Amino acid sequence: MASELSVLSSETILSVSASDALIGPWANSANPVYCRDQEGRLLAVNEAFARKFGRPATKWVGLSLDEILQAEDRGAFAGVTSELERAPYRAVREYRCDTLQGWRWIAWEKMPLYDPAGVLFGIRSVGRDISKQRKAEEQYLKLSRAVEQSPVAIVITDAEGLVQYVNPKYTEASGRTLEEILDRNISVLRDGHPDEASYQTMLQTVRTRREWRGELGGQRADGRVVCEAVQVSSLLGPTGEITNLLCLREDITERKQLEQELRQAQKMEVLGTLAGGIAHDFNNLLAIINGYAELSLIHNSDPVQARKSLQEIHSAAERAIGLVRQILTFSRKNEVRFAPFDLNHQVRELVALFSETFPRTVTFELQLAADLPPLLADQNQIQQILLNLCVNARDAMPQGGTITIATQLRPGVELTGSLGVDPRKSYACLRVRDTGTGITPEVRAHLFEPFFTTKPDTQGTGLGLAVVYGIVTSHHGFIEVESVPGKGSTFIAGLPLSGETTVVTAVLPNRDFLGGTETLLVVDDEISLRRLLFATLTAKGYKVITASNGLEAIDFLSRTDQPLDAVLLDLNIPGANGLEVARVVKIVRPSIKVLVLSGNLHGEVLVEMQRLGLTEFVKKPYALDDLGRRLRVLLDAPHSS
Repeated sequence: MASELSVLSSETILSVSASDALIGPWANSANPVYCRDQEGRLLAVNEAFARKFGRPATKWVGLSLDEILQAEDRGAFAGVTSELERAPYRAVREYRCDTLQGWRWIAWEKMPLYDPAGVLFGIRSVGRDISKQRKAEEQYLKLSRAVEQSPVAIVITDAEGLVQYVNPKYTEASGRTLEEILDRNISVLRDGHPDEASYQTMLQTVRTRREWRGELGGQRADGRVVCEAVQVSSLLGPTGEITNLLCLREDITERKQLEQELRQAQKMEVLGTLAGGIAHDFNNLLAIINGYAELSLIHNSDPVQARKSLQEIHSAAERAIGLVRQILTFSRKNEVRFAPFDLNHQVRELVALFSETFPRTVTFELQLAADLPPLLADQNQIQQILLNLCVNARDAMPQGGTITIATQLRPGVELTGSLGVDPRKSYACLRVRDTGTGITPEVRAHLFEPFFTTKPDTQGTGLGLAVVYGIVTSHHGFIEVESVPGKGSTFIAGLPLSGETTVVTAVLPNRDFLGGTETLLVVDDEISLRRLLFATLTAKGYKVITASNGLEAIDFLSRTDQPLDAVLLDLNIPGANGLEVARVVKIVRPSIKVLVLSGNLHGEVLVEMQRLGLTEFVKKPYALDDLGRRLRVLLDAPHSS
């Protein structure tokens, strides 16, 4: 063998025995092996190489290695020879090779071949298929880049909740680095939870291998208050044990603001559809009040007729008060507040409004479950669900028909076919059924998409059912539709029940009120109301001073030598508004009690009232006996320092 190797040159085609000598102990190796000269021509290959690349071993001798390499990798071995001449006299190169199984990544470990004179004449390479490893590395790099560049803040903790990793988005959003979190031992998973009970509930959920989802509020480093959609889940080890917790946090502040604006805009759109009916009803009420007032003037000498007329006027006014209250409650832009309330009572109230404002060809039928437990929800939003569904039902019956509203208590285990149902909870199912035109399957597929509508351009924006869907899902409920074209439709909204068993409703007894001798300042720009309060309160023994605007009130308040015990204050007055008057009261006469009289107290006004310590108020329109009792309670209460 030595004599054969001594005559080898780059121009020599090896004999079979010389080829075997070059391959040596790798002849029967499971790994592919080849030997080549310095120009890249193959001198010998083993059987594993021949099998992998689909050609007998003898057919490879003399061919170029480029035969099996991808075009981009050809010539990549040009500098290998100089590397093999230095310690450790080994080199590894990874190439994409064309095998019978397709393109594969193969790592070639290269070793130099020397003739008896010690001259390097070739290279032996032992291959190892690393395609799976390369694929795994590529997947890892993609995953790593995805986590690092994710638009969602990502936090990974150990099983106990101690932070181990945060991605750049979390650092950008929170202003905290991983080093700061570790140094200060910050419990990142605790962020946004309103109390310890909420946090512990989340931990208990993920420790039972279930995913926890919720919306949490928090304050950023720059002081901005944000709302985040948060998901926390457990990561399991090889044996199924929880090794880490994964937390995803996405800023949804802008989306929540847009949702609120969308719902408010849709509220006003629906109210617009009721405007004709509301105007009709108010005109009827005003006609009743006007007519009986004229009748009283004509028959002023007949006390029986006068009393009957006054009773009719009072009844019509009460109906008008109820209608105004319902409209204001619905249209007001309030914060979302979840609290237990009586769904059946809410249905009855809104049906009373619908009965007055819908066409007389539309009738209502109620099928309300007895003893329905309180619903845990935002009352204004549930009103919006009812109003939207009933308006849609009305529009589906252009010739009139019947709207049936039903409530039913259903355990979650009976509703597992509905999307979003928690089998551990019970649900109040609200059904709104009409006898209208029905919905085709093609339309049903798009019902809850924003701006999808089958109505003419001037009759709807297509936001109603999209808003209903958003409200139901935000309450962790579900919504379904049943319909047959030509036979009407039924919408079923399921909402989780409150754990509380009762809803407290304050009821004031209808009785007369006690008077007093205190001095009162009545501030209201409506002369008829000033006269009414002056006459009523004077008759009860009070001394009453009136002011028609804020400047008159401030002028009287500044005369501190004048006795004064309480101010009855309308907020919407000219000159200086009610809140400005209240500020003057707090400065110049801090001991004076203030009773606010207003028809519409929205969020910003309520916040300012609380800041000024104005906790007592009566909403317009008010009953005189109610106002009198509230005033007496206020005057008798000790002054808070």
